Amino acid sequence: MEYPSSFLVNNIVTVVMHRFRSLRCLHQFKNLPAKNRSTLDRHVPITKTRRIPVADNVITPQIPSDSETREFNIRIGRLGRHGRVEEARNLFNEMPRRDAVSYATMITTYLKNNNLEKAESLFYAMSGSNIVAESAMISGYIHAGRLRDARKVFDEMRERNVYSWTSMVSGYFRSSNADEARRLFDQMPVKNDVSWTTVIVGYARNGLIDQAREVFDAMPEKNVIAWTAIIKSYIECDHLNEAEKLFKKMPQKNLYTWNIMIAGLMQDARRVDEATHLFNSVPQKNEVSWTTMVTGLARNGMTERARDYFDQMPNKDIAAYNAMITRYIDQGLVMEAKELFNSMPERNLVTWNAMLDGLGRSGPTGEALELLNTMLYLGFVPNETTLTSALTSCRGLPEVMQVHAMVIPRGFDQDVSLTNALIAKYSHSGDLQSARVAFEDLKARDVVSWTSMILAYSNHGCGLHALQAFARMLRAGENPDRITFVGILSACSHAGLVRKGRMLFDSMKIAYGLEPTAEHYSCLVDILGRAGKVDEAIKVVSQMPWSQRDEAVLGALLGGCRLHGDGDDRVVNYIGESLIEMEPSMAGSYVLLGNVYAASGKWDELARVRKKMKERNVKKVPGFSQIEVKCENSVFYAGDQAHPDMEEIYRMLRERLVPVMCHRG
Repeated sequence: MEYPSSFLVNNIVTVVMHRFRSLRCLHQFKNLPAKNRSTLDRHVPITKTRRIPVADNVITPQIPSDSETREFNIRIGRLGRHGRVEEARNLFNEMPRRDAVSYATMITTYLKNNNLEKAESLFYAMSGSNIVAESAMISGYIHAGRLRDARKVFDEMRERNVYSWTSMVSGYFRSSNADEARRLFDQMPVKNDVSWTTVIVGYARNGLIDQAREVFDAMPEKNVIAWTAIIKSYIECDHLNEAEKLFKKMPQKNLYTWNIMIAGLMQDARRVDEATHLFNSVPQKNEVSWTTMVTGLARNGMTERARDYFDQMPNKDIAAYNAMITRYIDQGLVMEAKELFNSMPERNLVTWNAMLDGLGRSGPTGEALELLNTMLYLGFVPNETTLTSALTSCRGLPEVMQVHAMVIPRGFDQDVSLTNALIAKYSHSGDLQSARVAFEDLKARDVVSWTSMILAYSNHGCGLHALQAFARMLRAGENPDRITFVGILSACSHAGLVRKGRMLFDSMKIAYGLEPTAEHYSCLVDILGRAGKVDEAIKVVSQMPWSQRDEAVLGALLGGCRLHGDGDDRVVNYIGESLIEMEPSMAGSYVLLGNVYAASGKWDELARVRKKMKERNVKKVPGFSQIEVKCENSVFYAGDQAHPDMEEIYRMLRERLVPVMCHRG
């Protein structure tokens, strides 16, 4: 188990302060003049050299801490534990005299409240040596990833305790320097259980499970914490059998060990029954035990069994509710998820995000945004996941803009995943300009960002813009993936760029080591077919892997034949019949083949295709369009006279669409 820095800091302060008090003497630190005490809150310039230590030959007077100072220290610590940092600092500034504990307590308060900068400032304003503050700063630096600064403090300590040694060992493991961590561990004059456990967990987290086991075996006395640490390490390294062997050998188990073993077995769907048997053997189950079972069964797709254990829980916690709601949503059972959601006595952000995700994917239009508004009204603060789920539910441009309006003031506009979703949603909603603005405002782009923008340009018929974005992507050092090539090849097809499209298709394998899929072949066939190069398209299809010849590829080839009336009759017949057999219930394949026959005047063949449609009871789905009326998406069909907003729809078409069509000829 990995001990967080806060754990180490708390133990350092508790144990070392106890040591100081038991000796009833403390190092006397030089106090700043009273007139300068108020300036301590300012950032003291920190040099890269250690503050000047007290010379070894100078004896610092050791005097007992008076009761007034002790009372101040206790009050500062209490304020710090409750997160009232500024009040703690004000009290620190008011102290008539400060001792080692005063500085250590204030520095620890800053660190526990994630204010390393002020802790560092106060630490370097301090004179003399303070083992508690030094140990706390080492842990704080390590937690912030500043291992070099931690090592500098460690090296300059006049006296080191087991906690400072252990913090440094943990820091080197966290930075994947297992050799230096082990070297320090071997140098430790005194080791405790936390030290041994830190090394076991450190090795395991670095994938060195054999070394972790070696250290465990070398422990002079193995307590329940060490046993639990090595068992958990084996589980995290997917060595379930070894974990189970150790679990059975363990002389004394605590509830935490039982729970992690159950959770470990639940990671393997084949061992769910073993996990269930183990759960039934637990002497005294707690909420974590029950939640582990519910979560494990739900993640393994055993919804009914998970619900059965959930219903048996004496005290249901939020994690169990969340596991069941997530499972229902994954199955598309939104009503069951809503029922459970509404019955919850309390919810957390994970609950809201799970429910928003479910409604976004499968719920009625607008319900996810209603839930989001309710969440905001109740005082919950959304995160990036919340708004991404809300975006999924958006059916029209106003809804996308509403979510976008929540993104910017919360500072999420630089979140890559969320912005990528915004680009895609704006594009799907027909607002290419807003998609472009969101993309250009994003400072750190990944391959999905570039691909989303390329697809947006391609889907809107802006082939040249897509190619320009692709060129910028390469200059930025980002390698395209398979989806990027689908977008850029589609752009070449829309722009009629045959030579460029062929070159990009060939570069997939040659330059980027990507094997073309059916989607890429269908794009290439479409490029050639639209350009009238049907013979070349047929050649591509004949030479491509048989496994990749799906309905999209054959449909693109047949579309090229229809567009230009080219192709051998036998080839057309073969393609058309193959396409129909691939999708016997899809009307589009019959219609496409029928159109090819009609374009070439083959009326008997057209009649045969229509007869086959009738025999198989395949009906053509009428084409439909969507338009935004009164802030809602309205779907209507060609010649539709029954839509309740029919007059408004046709008015908007006349006012907006007809002028554009006339302008474009």
